[in-house]
Amino acid sequence: MLTMLVSVESWPIRGAFTISRGSRTRAEVVVVELRDGEHAGRGECVPYPRYGESPETVQGVLDGLKSYIEAGVTREDIAAVMPPGAARNAVDCALWDLAAKRAGKRVWELAALPEPHPLATAYTLSLDSPTRMAVMAKRHAERPLLKLKMGGPEDLARVAAVRTNAPNARIIVDANEGWSLAQYKALAPELKELGVEMIEQPQPAGNDDGLADIERPVPVCADESCHTAGDLPDLAGKYDMVNIKLDKTGGLTAALHLEQAAKAQGFAIMVGCMVATSLAMAPAVLLAQDAEVVDLDGPLLLAEDRRHGLVDAHGRVHPPTPELWG
Repeated sequence: MLTMLVSVESWPIRGAFTISRGSRTRAEVVVVELRDGEHAGRGECVPYPRYGESPETVQGVLDGLKSYIEAGVTREDIAAVMPPGAARNAVDCALWDLAAKRAGKRVWELAALPEPHPLATAYTLSLDSPTRMAVMAKRHAERPLLKLKMGGPEDLARVAAVRTNAPNARIIVDANEGWSLAQYKALAPELKELGVEMIEQPQPAGNDDGLADIERPVPVCADESCHTAGDLPDLAGKYDMVNIKLDKTGGLTAALHLEQAAKAQGFAIMVGCMVATSLAMAPAVLLAQDAEVVDLDGPLLLAEDRRHGLVDAHGRVHPPTPELWG
């Protein structure tokens, strides 16, 4: 038998985090802790309004399954009764953590994954004026990879300003569904000249068929259009890469399956995150070991992180300690 504790936490963001859909100053997360009397495993998720989630709805789902989960579920059990999304992510990752604590091993050993090593991660610059994004770029110019939030008529000027002030950084951009097909076609050649390596989700999910009929001078990555392995057939020909996030897949278990299936179907891999603490990032570090693009900067965007948080050194995120997760 298990005991499940669910808590909703609010973490202040450093400044504000702004994308094409809006701005926020706090990261709202839900933490699941599973206890068996001797060991405890934790998982953290981020309810995302874009997918119809809130802390209240996620807590409601978990409360409704409390007795079922406490009876002693497996990761396979929860995949059968919980849809992909934030709630399942928290339970799945808590079960992985609990299994590692019980076995006295690390999650990467239990999952037959290579021992993880530090990874260069993107650092996100929120959507702002070109002048303000230039200031932020200069402040973070030594980071290896900058991710720029896009979503307006000044997008080309934003990228040019960042390139000038961070000449050695790799750059990727994320439109968060904020462009039309015509905007992508107009901007992509210009962005290529500025050294942009990838464009994330330029068009709204479900309205992206036009990407299959055009040249893509800058590779395009599916984010909102890709949640699980079941989405991959519809992405063929439209996208070059998929962004795997545990809050979309519903946990590390499904994320590993999506990664394997995406590679087999010829997609490059990006591993991303929502804005959250290191507890949410920890499982994704294992997933991201072979990814072409790593975007696990969630804790770096917060005003503070939880104890035993992931170490960020010179733009490289280190694997989690057992005290944090796994």
